[in-house]
Amino acid sequence: MPVNNDFSKPQRQSATGIIVIVAHGSFRVIKALIIPIIIAFFRTTENKHYLFLGLLALLIIAVIISYLWYRNFTFFLNKQNQEFVVNKGILNRDQVIIHLEKIQQVNINQNVLQKIFGVYGLKIDTAGASGEEVVIYAIDEASAYNLKEHLLDRKTNVINETSEPVHRPETATPVLKISALTLLKVGLTSNHGQSLTLMFLFFIYLIQEASHIMDLLEVDDGYVENTVMGLATLFSVAIIVVVLLVALLIINLVRTFYKYFDLEIGQHKHSLILSSGLVAKKNTMISPDKVQITKHSQNYFQKKLNMLNISLKQANFGMSKNGKEMQGNTLEIVGCNKIERDELLHMILGQVPVKGKTFIPDWRFLNLPIFFKLILPLAIFSVVAFNVPEIKPLIGFGFAYFIIGAFMIYVSYRRHRIAVNQESIIKTSGIWDISNEIIMPHKIQAITASQYPWHKGVDVGHLCLHTAAGKIRFKYGNYTEIKRLVNYWLYQVESGNENWM
Repeated sequence: MPVNNDFSKPQRQSATGIIVIVAHGSFRVIKALIIPIIIAFFRTTENKHYLFLGLLALLIIAVIISYLWYRNFTFFLNKQNQEFVVNKGILNRDQVIIHLEKIQQVNINQNVLQKIFGVYGLKIDTAGASGEEVVIYAIDEASAYNLKEHLLDRKTNVINETSEPVHRPETATPVLKISALTLLKVGLTSNHGQSLTLMFLFFIYLIQEASHIMDLLEVDDGYVENTVMGLATLFSVAIIVVVLLVALLIINLVRTFYKYFDLEIGQHKHSLILSSGLVAKKNTMISPDKVQITKHSQNYFQKKLNMLNISLKQANFGMSKNGKEMQGNTLEIVGCNKIERDELLHMILGQVPVKGKTFIPDWRFLNLPIFFKLILPLAIFSVVAFNVPEIKPLIGFGFAYFIIGAFMIYVSYRRHRIAVNQESIIKTSGIWDISNEIIMPHKIQAITASQYPWHKGVDVGHLCLHTAAGKIRFKYGNYTEIKRLVNYWLYQVESGNENWM
């Protein structure tokens, strides 16, 4: 297939990729109806062929709709207005117009089905007023990288039909490549909370679905309960805890390798290129100017292993279709060492920020967490424990909760800091994972300084920096110092000529 370097005329997606589009639409139908189909299959004793005919009819409808969607989906670049225009829809025709300067990042993905047919998926994340994003499911490799280059490279946005085609950016300067051994360390030392939540939700889902199936098969719940209790008595609590920890680590390792396998960061002209993925390869190109907040975090074990994680937070704009504020795009780079972190920070920020004058919170920072997270819950627990005999033996857990909670609140207080110099602002926080959020003063969009009436006498107040990627808060600081900082930052923003994007 000839390389497409002219996007000035409306064009459809790759013809060979129509199977991918049809498969995607069919999968969405099956995913939405899989549980009702299983229930109907078990409950239907006669004429099950009608069920299969109904399912076949749904798949045929999905195929027709997907094909019509493919036929009506076109895209092109408006060179004069510097816009990317997408026409889509079947009955109601929609036109999405994206100004090129509003594009935050362009992702090129390839899942298993797309690999089979030799096409790629391209996703455009925008910073438009409506928070639109555009997904192209099937486009050939050369056209995908050509289009991405035109969308993100501000110097080549005025496209010439005779210009040289831009192939896959293999000439990108490599900056960082994460090995499998490093990913193993990442999986063992981070994201345990997310994996625990995922495991808990999976067990809840498994129990609910098992209950539905037992109802369909008319299995005695009492027999199942007695069987489970009998098995539980065969294992000690220690063994159960070990099994859960092993399962947690396995889930965490699988998630880490699936998402970050072969993670590589390179620099191509004025952009960063991030690629990773085990099954579905994801290739993302972003402009450092679009990054609003740069965050690096590290826990105790990662510190001993000399590695840390970096998050690049981009702007969030507008409202989604359900009326909620859209969250900004966050790119994760895991397993960096300090030298690689400094190199990435220099590429993104133009410098390696250093901590300037550090401001610490007042001891009143401890008051509300101690009351709402320790005193109030323990008071309620004590009242219940002394009135319910079955709970009274668990009072010892209340003392353990108090000691652990008090320690965590104190550590949170000790880590809550903000460091300021002329070029950067660094907010430090965390209990186990210690994070440092970095923002340049010209990225600030608004500043809020507040003070409770009962804190006026002690000169204590709060600071909130509003950015396009979220908020950075510093609580219970010296209010006089906070007002000086606000005036200083406002002066920097007003007198500077740097763009925030």
